[in-house]
Amino acid sequence: MEAAASAEIADDLSPFLRTYKDGRVERLVSNNFVPASEAPGANGIATRDVVIDPATGVSARLFLSVTAAATGKKLPIIVYYHGGGFCTGSAFSKLFHRYAASLSARAGALVVSVDYRLAPEHPIPAAFDDGWAALRWVTTFADPWLAFHGDHARTFLAGESAGAVIAHNVLARAATPDGDDIDIEGMVLLHPFFWSHQRLPLEIDDGQKEGPKPLFVPEKLDNFFSFLLGSTEDHPCAYPPVEVVASLPCRRALVAVAARDLARHRGRRYAERLQRHGKLCREVTFLESEGEDHAFHLYRTTRPSAVALMDSVVKFIGGGERTPPLPNKKTVVERGLLHDPAMNLSVGAYDKVCWDNLVANGSSAGNNQIRITPRPMVRNALVVRPGKSASSVLSFGGLVKNGPMKIF
Repeated sequence: MEAAASAEIADDLSPFLRTYKDGRVERLVSNNFVPASEAPGANGIATRDVVIDPATGVSARLFLSVTAAATGKKLPIIVYYHGGGFCTGSAFSKLFHRYAASLSARAGALVVSVDYRLAPEHPIPAAFDDGWAALRWVTTFADPWLAFHGDHARTFLAGESAGAVIAHNVLARAATPDGDDIDIEGMVLLHPFFWSHQRLPLEIDDGQKEGPKPLFVPEKLDNFFSFLLGSTEDHPCAYPPVEVVASLPCRRALVAVAARDLARHRGRRYAERLQRHGKLCREVTFLESEGEDHAFHLYRTTRPSAVALMDSVVKFIGGGERTPPLPNKKTVVERGLLHDPAMNLSVGAYDKVCWDNLVANGSSAGNNQIRITPRPMVRNALVVRPGKSASSVLSFGGLVKNGPMKIF
């Protein structure tokens, strides 16, 4: 009887984990841990591990591009939060070590990959608190790599999936009085795992499409987020309201989604809100990878679409002139937050609203690029239109996305 009871499943939260009625937690995603090494590997990256908070066990793995550091120039700092549904993954696992090392090598950056506490043993908001502690630690210059090689005027927050949600929540906290002394150049959200129980029109329509089914379906995500948050009520940390998005204190942002990912609609809407309402964000870049599903770039690193996505991130990190610090957050004049009608629109109308809002301030930049900023610009003939495929290059904010891409 005891054996039968111990095998009885309480919560099946595939593909992340299962919990059992005897209290056990079975993680369905294995971690193959790899050691750090300060001796640079073939890719020119040196790594080492640091403890950020001994009380909580929060730690990080630092990735230093030795080649870039040898130039004597200060390197951009990328505070990176791995994905895994808030309950799996590690900065020390092979999967996320490989991605952070590649990002450091390609961008010539100092990457701080945060190993935060996982649910359900450490329920949300533990991951957000750990993410904030890591950013705070970075700003202390306590680590010699950060002190000697890091350019703190070019600090970025980045993450994919759940890590993107952590990056957003950390940046949102920087908008409060707690973060008045923190200066963030940019934010990179790859396939952000935002969700709420209230359906968007296109999320209802997704289940009726032909072809391979997406990795996630609405009912599964409802159950998963109810488990994570301990409630069936929606929470702003999982799907931020427009007021929070509008207040984010970064100068630039990149939001990337995958065309077969159920969460893409939330990511698109998030980018549209930031572009339309952002009080401090001066440039928003939106990318959509055609034919791909959630977090594909982690597992199929050599695919053209994964290479193109990395290219876009690298260009974003290195792009743009060094912009001056943001104005005092307490004295910024707020833009009006317009009513968001998307929840009550048909699929086609919702599609058009997102597109029109994203390109309303756009102009042709040549070479099949489209620039999008929150500031009014002269609008010329756009290169692409909704529903058409761009097989060459598409750019929002002046940044390039190569490869096939369907425009909304």
